[in-house]
Amino acid sequence: MLTHKEILRQEWTRFLRPARLIALVTAALMVLALGLLYAFGNHASCTGTCPADPVGPDGAVVSDQFAFMHRDLGREGSITVRMTSMTGTITYPPPHHDQIVPGLVPWAKAGIIIKDGVRQGSSYAALMVTGDHGVRMQHDYRHDIAGSSVNGAAVSAGSPRWLRLTRAGDTVTGYESSDGERWAKVAAVKVPGLPETAQVGLFATSPGDLTLRPVGLGGATEQVRFTQAGASFDHVGLAGAAPGGSWRAGMVGEMNSTDWEKQHTPSGAVEEAGTITVTGAGDIGPVAIMGGRPVEGMLTGLSLALAIVLVVAVRFAGGGSDGREAGDGTQLPRAVLGARTLVVGAVTFVTGLLAVGVMVPVGVAVLKSNGVPVVGLSALTGARVIIGVSAVLALTAVLALALGSVLRRRLLAGLVAVSLVVVPYAVSTVPLLSDGLAQWLLRVTPAAGFAVQQTLVEYPQVTAHYAPSAGYFPLPWWAGVAVLCAYTAAAMALALRRLPRSGERAAGPVAEPVGEPA
Repeated sequence: MLTHKEILRQEWTRFLRPARLIALVTAALMVLALGLLYAFGNHASCTGTCPADPVGPDGAVVSDQFAFMHRDLGREGSITVRMTSMTGTITYPPPHHDQIVPGLVPWAKAGIIIKDGVRQGSSYAALMVTGDHGVRMQHDYRHDIAGSSVNGAAVSAGSPRWLRLTRAGDTVTGYESSDGERWAKVAAVKVPGLPETAQVGLFATSPGDLTLRPVGLGGATEQVRFTQAGASFDHVGLAGAAPGGSWRAGMVGEMNSTDWEKQHTPSGAVEEAGTITVTGAGDIGPVAIMGGRPVEGMLTGLSLALAIVLVVAVRFAGGGSDGREAGDGTQLPRAVLGARTLVVGAVTFVTGLLAVGVMVPVGVAVLKSNGVPVVGLSALTGARVIIGVSAVLALTAVLALALGSVLRRRLLAGLVAVSLVVVPYAVSTVPLLSDGLAQWLLRVTPAAGFAVQQTLVEYPQVTAHYAPSAGYFPLPWWAGVAVLCAYTAAAMALALRRLPRSGERAAGPVAEPVGEPA
């Protein structure tokens, strides 16, 4: 009887056949070739050098554009205002580009802010009324705290909203009130980036509204509509301001470049008869999709590579001895399956590691050389993408191996493996199916494991198309991998149940083995 080490060596030797090696090299080349095609095919659309995207305190790309009426504020002080109106406009995209309708988008913002100067990306804390998400306190772009449910459309001279921010060193506290007498605390936050003298004032901004254009079999692509928001404030009270200072109207970021702003309502801030009106467009917050190209965009060859890997694993499942008969008929069948699992999993993992490990840094370098911004990621996240995708490829190969051992027919096993993994992944990550169906497929099929490649972050306070076709998987990466592991474990359990135990002989020959002849 062969030892476990001898069985492993035997299966390793069986795997190292030219056809299998060529197939795996082809899979790796698919990842590299299509990834490089993606990278070289993307170029900056700017004339000359593109302006740098603003970067927040943590180094991430942010959106920081708003109209601002401001003045100096020391380490101790406060600002109190009464908002008496909040209105907005939405411009429809072509072919209705001349259609302007009144209204506030859900994340239109107007209120008060304490900020480290007027440089884009600097630290801040702001208290605001939004279009449809009530009163919010936000700071340093990523952080969002809910206050009352009062929306911008509900604010009027007869039903105003009072807002107050107080600063004590690097602590900023926000309060809101309906009458200016009884105040409710929204939150107290630490803003370590604030200097001795910060800027305090009133602001307004409005992010582009998202429009989804139907394509395919229910899929959608994104279009963004220009929007603008304005608010009126009075009863402006300021404590702790620098002596002799005055209000200054300005903008953070670039505005007044659209036809609407040029011909109708320019963005900015004006003061008249004790009332300050601020009108702006843009956003203050993190960037979801538009902060650059994500690294997973360079992994367009995964679908083809995955199909090749599954075919190789299915063919390896039953080729040669299946462990039932080996000379004296006492070879361990489960040991053979275990050896094949180790071999196919290890070889696929190394293949994926080489392909993805080369593609990601090379692709990032090519995109940056073409002037295309790339979504920043930490070393830990980059390692998770490279190692995680390789591990997922290995798990899918083991799943296919187990299916081949269970079904015993090469064609059937291959079709089942491809239908379970490749098809859901391929049709869900392009704008073909409806978002709901694509999300469902990536929850309940083994393709959920490819959530490990996602580097984009979903922010509740940012309007974006959070769908698989835009790079957002419905499950966190660890949950997606857990789904794939559950499928693989179940298939392997079925395969083990179909094999005789140690020392048993098969009742008869295996009909139509799934692998090639020995």
